[in-house]
Order: sequence, then C-alpha cells, then structure tokens
Amino acid sequence: MPDAPPLYLQQDQPEGVPPLALTGERTLPDVPEENYWYRRHLVVYEWIAERVAGRAAAGPDGGAPQKVVDLACGEGYGTAVLSRAASEAVGVDANPEAYEHARLRYSDGRTRFVRTLVETFDEPCDVLVFLQTIEHVQDPDAILERFRALIGPGGEAYVSTPNLLTLAPPGAEKSENPWHVKEYRAGEYRELLERHFGHVEILGLYHARKLRLHAWAIEHAGWDRVHKALRITKPFYDRFTPAIAASDFVLRSEADGADLDAALDFVAVLRP
Repeated sequence: MPDAPPLYLQQDQPEGVPPLALTGERTLPDVPEENYWYRRHLVVYEWIAERVAGRAAAGPDGGAPQKVVDLACGEGYGTAVLSRAASEAVGVDANPEAYEHARLRYSDGRTRFVRTLVETFDEPCDVLVFLQTIEHVQDPDAILERFRALIGPGGEAYVSTPNLLTLAPPGAEKSENPWHVKEYRAGEYRELLERHFGHVEILGLYHARKLRLHAWAIEHAGWDRVHKALRITKPFYDRFTPAIAASDFVLRSEADGADLDAALDFVAVLRP
C-alpha cells in the first residue's frame, strides 16, 4: 500500500485559532511548502485593495464607504487584506473549518465572515471579489449573473482564474487538479465574461524578480537537471520556496503589451 501524502498544517497560529490542513482545495498562509501559491494569490488581493482605496477616495465626498465582499474566501487572509481599504469587508465561505478559522483569526470591527454558499449569498456590495474559484464552478454563467446583480449598476467585480495554457500539460484540456471543473484560455474566458458585463478588462499575472530568474534558469541553463545531479533539490527549495514574496509576481495589462497566453493567471475587472 503506498504511503499517504504528507499532511501540511498551518504553523504558529494565534492562541485559540485551529490550524487548517492543506488539502489542495484552497491555498493557505503559514505553510512554508505552500508559500509560492499563497504569494501568487496575495499579490492580487493587495492590488485589488489598492484599487478599492482609490475608488473610495474618488467618491464625491473624497472618502466614499466601500463594502467589499470576498466570495469563496477560504482561510480569510484575503478578506483581511481587503478590509484595510474598505469600510466593511465580508468573507463568504461554505466550508465549516475554513469559516471557523477565519472568524476566529481575522474578525474585527470592519471584517466579518458568513458561512454560506456563493450561490445563496445575497448581500449587495460595492466591490465583489472572486479569486481562483470560477474554475471550480459547474454553472459559471449563473454565478456571473448573480455577481452583476449584487454589485448593481455602479459596482465593480474582480474575478480571477488560472490560465489553462500554463497550468495544464501541453495539449491537455485540463490540469490534474481534481477540484477544477473547467480551466480557461484567454479568449474563452473573455467570451464568458462579456456575456454578462459591459466592461471587461483582463490582466495577466506573471513571474518577476527571483521567480523570473528561476524560470530562466530552468529554460536556458538546465537548472532542473543541475539540482538533481548535485542532489541539492530539497535543501535548495526548502530555502527558496519560503523566501518567495508577493513582489516576485507582477500584473500586466494588454494595453501595456502583455501576452495573456503566457500569463499564469487572468485577473478580470468587471463592470455592468
């Protein structure tokens, strides 16, 4: 019988906050082995928080309140980031363990969590965030129609998903992630979104700084062969992976010449 895969738990949680286990369904902070994926998600949350702050400052009174809803919020770290720029941040997740963890770790005067399905959450908001989850959805058209109703005529939604072309093996129609129902190419993702929103802007997320150098070393210097030959794979990545920061990723728009087919993830900005 094969050995079970290792169970990774969050480290160093605040007193009274139960750590979550890494299952592959959602990313987690405080798990060194997961740090690449956590930072890849975090940089987008931080970018959205900056836009929320700018949106509020541009209001007619120079500080319009912004209610932000983070659907499928998972562990809650992203909702906490968004709360820095919002008058109220609401994290929504149906998973009981994730909900309880988020409620205990992040709830404060401007942050709260609701345990319910994305499909049944019905609180109107100014900004809606749905990151790295639409690929899990059986009926994305119905979900997007619901999002449009929740943000109303003046709201904004941010919906991200991984790029099929850089996630799955060449020629495959899907990666091996068992949680994903449908993975998108840039064109089909845009087509889906434009069925429901009048304004659709798609940005790409890419490696930067040391991750870009690491990718270059794999492609041009045979790094994968070298570290295996030197038998330093584990000690190298035990140091490299936890050292990855949000600044090792960058968002670029098509207006700036971004090639979306080469993006890691697509980040869509949507308005009615």
